Amino acid sequence: MYKVFVNNTPIILSTKKSIEGYKKVAIKDVDFPLIIRDVLAKEANGEEAKYHFYHKSEDKLIEHLYAKLPVVVAGGGKVYNSDMDILFIKRNGKWDLPKGKIEKNEHIETAAIREVEEETGVDGLEITKFLYKTYHVFKRNGEFRLKVTYWFEMKTEFDGKLVPQKNEGITKVRWKNKRKAKKALTNSYANIKKLFSHDYLS
Repeated sequence: MYKVFVNNTPIILSTKKSIEGYKKVAIKDVDFPLIIRDVLAKEANGEEAKYHFYHKSEDKLIEHLYAKLPVVVAGGGKVYNSDMDILFIKRNGKWDLPKGKIEKNEHIETAAIREVEEETGVDGLEITKFLYKTYHVFKRNGEFRLKVTYWFEMKTEFDGKLVPQKNEGITKVRWKNKRKAKKALTNSYANIKKLFSHDYLS
C-alpha cells in the first residue's frame, strides 16, 4: 500500500480489491488532475475525499502512477546532532525537513546531503540509513506534478551557525529536541509525520 498526499489528504494506492469507505478507481483509468481538484475542493469545504487507486500488480501501480503526472525526484534528510536533536526548517509557515530536487546524473544520496547543506548551512553529514519514500502532489507553473522524495536518516557533529536558504522560501532553521519536535509536527505535513514514531505524534 502506498499513499500519495494532496496537501494533507492521502490517496491510497493498493492491490486490495476494496477498502471500506474509499471510492475505488482502476489506476489505469484515473484522471489524476480531475481527482486532485476534487480533493482540494472537498478539503476547502472541510470535507475529506477518499480515493483508492487499484491495480492487482504492485509494480503496475507505481508504473501507472508515474505515467499520470510529471515526476520530480527529490532527496531529503532527517538529521540528528550529537544531542539527538532533529534539524527542522520552516517554509510557507510550516515546519518541514530539508529536501530538494536531484540534479541531472546525481546520485540520490548525494542529492539528499547537498540539499540539507544548502537549505540549512549544516555540514559534516553522514547517512546512517534509508528511511522511507514519500509521494505528494504539488503545482508548478499551472501544472500538477508528483514529487517522490527519498528520505535518509543522517547524523552530524556540526555545532555552527544555522543558515536558512532564503531564496528557497526558508525562514528558519532549528535544532529541536523531542518536546519541541512534537510541537513542530502539529504544524507540519502528513508526509513528514510519517517519518516519526508514534512517540512524537501522540
